[in-house]
Amino acid sequence: MPILATSYANPPFFYLNGHFETILPSIWRKVDGVTYEREQIETPDSDFLNLDWSKVGGKQLLLVSHGLEGDSQRHYARGLVKLFNQKEIDVLVWNNRSCGGEINRQPILYHHGSAYDLDTVVKHVLSKTSYAGIFLSGISMGGAQTLNYLGQQGKNLSPLIQRAAVYSTPVHLPSSAATLRRPTNTFYARKFMGKLKKKMEAKGKQFPGLVDLDRLPQVRNFDEFDTEFTAKLHGFKDAADFYEQASPHTRIQDIEIPTLILNAKNDPLLGEECYPVAFAKSSELLFLEMPERGGHTGFTIPSSEFNYAEYRLLEFLTQS
Repeated sequence: MPILATSYANPPFFYLNGHFETILPSIWRKVDGVTYEREQIETPDSDFLNLDWSKVGGKQLLLVSHGLEGDSQRHYARGLVKLFNQKEIDVLVWNNRSCGGEINRQPILYHHGSAYDLDTVVKHVLSKTSYAGIFLSGISMGGAQTLNYLGQQGKNLSPLIQRAAVYSTPVHLPSSAATLRRPTNTFYARKFMGKLKKKMEAKGKQFPGLVDLDRLPQVRNFDEFDTEFTAKLHGFKDAADFYEQASPHTRIQDIEIPTLILNAKNDPLLGEECYPVAFAKSSELLFLEMPERGGHTGFTIPSSEFNYAEYRLLEFLTQS
C-alpha cells in the first residue's frame, strides 16, 4: 500500500498559500553553478531535439523531462542537475520540440502525451552510453510524459531504467486542464497562453496555411486553444479528446518499475483526480506522496539551496 508519509510541512512563513508557494520560487529562485554541454539529435520524423548534459563521470544517469513551456534552464531542472551531480550522478535534461531556444522543423510542437520524443532520447542514451543504471524524472508536464512513457513501455522497458519519480504532475490531464478555468488561476492561464500563442504564430509563419493565425488573437482560453491548435496539429479531435488521450491516468497501471508521484495537496494546477490514491493503495510499484503544502513545483525549504522535491527524488531514486 504505497501511500507514503511526508516530512514536508514548513515553507517560508510568508508563503501564505499554494499560489505564493508556486509563483515566488518561479520568480526568485536561482540555481548557480550549472553548465551544460549541448547535443542535438535527430528524430525519426526528421526533426531534432536538443539535449543538455551535465556530466561528472558518474556511473548512473538521471534523465529529466521539463514542464510546459519550460526548458533545461528552469530552476527546477537546474536544481536536480546540481543536487544529483553533487552525488556523482550524471544528468541529462532534454528540451521538448520548440523549447530550449530553437523552433523545431516539423509542423508539430509537443504536449503531455508526446512520449515518443522521450522514447527517442532514451534510445539515443542507450545506444551511445554505458551507464550502470538510469533514472527517469519529470516535473509537471514532463512528469506526465514520463508516466506515459513508462506505461507505454510496460514490460518492454529497458532493464537499465531502474526507478522513476515525478512531481507536481497532472496524472489526470482533464481535471488538471479544468483548473485553468478557475478565476483564481487566471494568472497561470494567461502566462502559458501568451507563450504558446507566440510559438503557434511562429509555427504558422513557418508553415503558411497550417493553422488559422487570424483566429489566434480571438482565442480566450485553453479549451479553445487546444481545440483550434494543439488538437489539429497533433491529430486529436478537440481539446477534450486531447486531454483524455494525452493523460497518463489510463497507463499508470502498466508501469513496471518503482515510481514515485509527489503532488502537493495545495497545488493550484492539479484536480482531485491527479492524486491516484485508490490505485496507489493497491499497487506495489506506484508510490504516492501528498504533502499538505508545496504548491506547483515549489516545495521551498527555508534557507536551503534545494527544494524538498529534489531531496525526495534523490532519496527515492537512489535507494537500494
